[in-house]
Amino acid sequence: MTRLSVEMLAADTPPPITSAGHAQLGIAVLVGIAVIVLLITKFKLHAFLALTVGSLVLGAVAGAPLDKAITSFTTGLGATVAGVGVLIALGAILGKLLADSGGADQIVDTILARAGGRAMPWAMVLIASVIGLPLFFEVGIVLLIPVVLMVARRGNYSLMRIGIPALAGLSVMHGLIPPHPGPLVAIDALHANVGVTLAFGILVAVPTVIIAGPLFSKVAARWVDVPAPDRMLPQRTSEELERRPGFGATLATVLLPVVLMLAKALVDIVVDDTTDRTQRVFDVVGSPLIALLAAVLVGFFTLGRPAGFTRDRLRQTVESGLMPIAGILLIVGAGGGFKQTLIDSGVGQMILDVSKYWSIPALLLAWLIAVAIRLATGSATVATVSAAGLVAPLAADMSTTHTALLVLAIGAGSLFFSQVNDAGFWLVKEYFGLSVGQTVKTWSVMETIISVVGGGLVLLLSLVV
Repeated sequence: MTRLSVEMLAADTPPPITSAGHAQLGIAVLVGIAVIVLLITKFKLHAFLALTVGSLVLGAVAGAPLDKAITSFTTGLGATVAGVGVLIALGAILGKLLADSGGADQIVDTILARAGGRAMPWAMVLIASVIGLPLFFEVGIVLLIPVVLMVARRGNYSLMRIGIPALAGLSVMHGLIPPHPGPLVAIDALHANVGVTLAFGILVAVPTVIIAGPLFSKVAARWVDVPAPDRMLPQRTSEELERRPGFGATLATVLLPVVLMLAKALVDIVVDDTTDRTQRVFDVVGSPLIALLAAVLVGFFTLGRPAGFTRDRLRQTVESGLMPIAGILLIVGAGGGFKQTLIDSGVGQMILDVSKYWSIPALLLAWLIAVAIRLATGSATVATVSAAGLVAPLAADMSTTHTALLVLAIGAGSLFFSQVNDAGFWLVKEYFGLSVGQTVKTWSVMETIISVVGGGLVLLLSLVV
């Protein structure tokens, strides 16, 4: 297993913007994170503003000149948005196109038509995992809730037996699999290989979602035995359409970016020659930008055209898909600014210097840091970007595979025990008609299982790769 690095950063690393000692830097980190937590939880400030203020407080406590702290923050913000902003936008467009065209409903209905009885929880995991690839977590919940309620009511299933597998599929995709914002930010911060991270992410995600989904749903259904709430089912998008895209075309469109990115990773392993034409071609088509752009352009024809979308309707879909992600982009960007302030203040070097006295694995440290920030802020995205900034220097001497595992360790930690300071907690509670206690015993425990199992599998993988 990769241990915490005891080596210094590269000789060409820019000098820190402050001359503070380890003790002062440690205090600065704690104060900065405490300010972020307090602003988000106590004063209900938007995470973008909280991260911005927290970054400046961190620099001030560390003794950095204010102008240099501001420069570090804005540099990190710009670099992060430049690195992942377009990818988040493309993912949002693809997700909106999938939802509006009825493609998501087509996947749901096709799988449900072939599943029944004991297979239904497994079908829900499959549906949520496929649909969850291009969709943000909140959008996925809204899209799947009508299906969960319909299946539970018509099949006379316990709501938890159907709902937990669907939620597990969405949550695992959200925390571990690019092109979701959290994994993308961590990949960018740690300079990890997207294809390798995606391949390992799938290896970790499959057993994790099985344990936290269909298997845990049996226990959750005994703990909280509730029927589907007696309310009007929300209208599904495809009910307003005369026709919708086929199952095969929809599935191919959703999986296209995944296939391209995995193909690039495979070619990189098989062809170890940067001048080889095949490798150069796959380096282009398998890059996240081109892979997602290709899926969006293909989706115009495989999703939009079968649904009868005109050019104006496609334009409206693109616009409506982009509008909701403004807040996400700002949070991710501010997280990048916070990360850069940490690095420029010398916190990364401090962790490297102090780490020689520790025996804790780097992957476990990354997981624990993400867990702590997740519990404090309630936000998986804030936990991911902040933890990535703190442990980024540890990836400097790691192999490609262990850097990818470091990304996954952070992603797994960011999902730990969702509670009342997490918007997802209340979303699940209200949609499923649960009490706070019931939500803790089902949703919160499920998130913890995902985090612990995912983190454990990452540590196991690090022993053999």
